[in-house]
Amino acid sequence: MNQPPRKRMVHRPTGGTDAGRAGPKRLKTAKERTPSSQAWLERQINDPFVVEAKARGYRSRAAFKLAEIDQRFGLIRRGARVIDLGCAPGGWLQIAIERGAAQVAGIDLLPVAPIPPARILEADFTGPEVGGQLIALIGGAPDLILSDMAPNTTGHRQTDHLRIVGLIEAAAEFAVANLRPGGAFVTKAFQGGETGALLAALKRDFTEVRHVKPRASRAESSELYLLARGFRRLRAS
Repeated sequence: MNQPPRKRMVHRPTGGTDAGRAGPKRLKTAKERTPSSQAWLERQINDPFVVEAKARGYRSRAAFKLAEIDQRFGLIRRGARVIDLGCAPGGWLQIAIERGAAQVAGIDLLPVAPIPPARILEADFTGPEVGGQLIALIGGAPDLILSDMAPNTTGHRQTDHLRIVGLIEAAAEFAVANLRPGGAFVTKAFQGGETGALLAALKRDFTEVRHVKPRASRAESSELYLLARGFRRLRAS
C-alpha cells in the first residue's frame, strides 16, 4: 500500500532569529575569571548594541545613547559647537562629528585616542583654567554640553550617591557658566541620583528639563539621562 505524500514545509518556523534559536553565546573558557567578569563578558558578546558599535566603528555602545537622544530632540545642529565632559573612549565625540557639529572638544582624566577633527584634553574639567581652554578650542560659547561621566563606586550606598550627585552638579554648573543662550545640556544621571534643588535650579535656567531613557541604556540599569534645553542666562556672569 502506497504511503500518502508527506507535506512539505513551505514557511520557515517563526519565533526569533537563527541567533535567538541557537541561544545566547557562551565564553569557551572561564579560566582565571571571576564570576562577575565572566557574566560581564558574556553580556557584552550577546549585546546587539556592542555588536553594532563594532560594525560601525564606534568606540563604545554608548554612541547609540546620544544618537537616539539627538534623534528625538534635535540637539546637534549642523555647524554647532559641542563640548563633551568625560569623553573617553570617544563614542559621543564620534556622534557629534557625524551629526554635523563643526567644533567639537572633549575632556577626560583618561587618555583618548585622536578623533579628528575633535580636540581632546586630558585633564580634570573642574580645574580653574580648563573651562576657558575648552571654550577656546571650539572658538566660542558651546551650543551643547554633554556629560556621560559616572563615578567610581565604592559599594557604600551613601558615599556612591554623594559622588553621583557631585558629578551631576559639577557638570550642570559648568553648563550654566558656559552655554550660549538657547543651548542644551545632557548629563548621565541615575534614578534618584539628583537632588530636588538641582532640578529646581535647572528649571530656572532652562525652558525644558526632563529625564530620558535611551533604548541602548540597559533596562536593568538605573541609568538615565537628564536633558535640559533652551538655556536662558538669568544669572550674573
